[in-house]
Amino acid sequence: MSVKVRIPTQLRSLSGGAGEVEVEAATVGDALRALDSAHPGFAERLFDEGGGLRRFVNVFMGEEDIRFLDGLGTPTPSGCTVSVVPAVAGGQ
Repeated sequence: MSVKVRIPTQLRSLSGGAGEVEVEAATVGDALRALDSAHPGFAERLFDEGGGLRRFVNVFMGEEDIRFLDGLGTPTPSGCTVSVVPAVAGGQ
């Protein structure tokens, strides 16, 4: 299934400056691994040693945080958009 992966500005150097990359994937995890295959370096920034998402990385499929769906196993319908969103900390 064709899936669009949105890349945050902080990681666009890995995708040659592209803000969006299209990959073939059946799940969110497949999409992120396909992104790394096409543009090496993403896996080490997105995944921890156990293969899960790093704490400071948020991933959305459409408007839904995948942590509230099936995580990396969330199915990706053709044409969907997966967004990588780094966590933002701060405040007063």
